[in-house]
Amino acid sequence: MLDAVGAEGYGRASVQVVLDRTGLYRQAFYNDFDNKLDCYLQAYDAALEEIEARVREAAAGEGTWRGRLRAGLGAVLDHFDAEPNLGRALLVEVHGAGAEATSRRDLVVHRFGAYLEQATAAANGDPTPTIAPEAVAAGIHSVLHSRLANREDGRLRQLLPEFMYIAVLPYFGVDEARLELRRDGA
Repeated sequence: MLDAVGAEGYGRASVQVVLDRTGLYRQAFYNDFDNKLDCYLQAYDAALEEIEARVREAAAGEGTWRGRLRAGLGAVLDHFDAEPNLGRALLVEVHGAGAEATSRRDLVVHRFGAYLEQATAAANGDPTPTIAPEAVAAGIHSVLHSRLANREDGRLRQLLPEFMYIAVLPYFGVDEARLELRRDGA
C-alpha cells in the first residue's frame, strides 16, 4: 500500500493497484482491511513502528543528546533515501488520506518535538524559546515534505548537517551549530 501511495499518490492508489502490486485476490485484501483507508492507516502505523525501531537502534550507542539526534535523523534520512515512495506515502500523501491520517502524522511531529525539548536540559545555557522544539520539528518535516514531493530522491542524507545545525542552534548557540555543519564537511 505505501509503495503504491508513494508512487501513484493516495488518490490514484486504488485497491486494484495494491492488488496488482501484491498479487492478492480482492477477497484476501478485504479479509484484513475494511477499505483502502484502513489498509493505508495500518500500513502507516506499521511503517512508523519500523522507523522508530531503526531510530532507537541507531541512537542506542550514542552517549549525548546530539549524538542520538544525529544518529536517529541519519537513520530516517537513509531509510527514505532507500525507499523514497515510503517517505512520500508517510509525509506527502498523508494529506490525501484525510484527517485521521494527518492527526497520526501530527503526533509523530509532536513526539519529535518532545525529543528535541530534551535538549533544554542538555544545553545548560540561556533559556530557549518555548516554541523551539515545535519550530525545529516542523521545519525539518517541511523540508523533507518538499524534497520528497519534488522527487529529489537519494539526496536526503545530504541534509543531515543542516538539520543538525537548525536543531542545535536554539539550544547550544551558533558556534556549536556551525560545528555540526562542519562535522560532515558541509
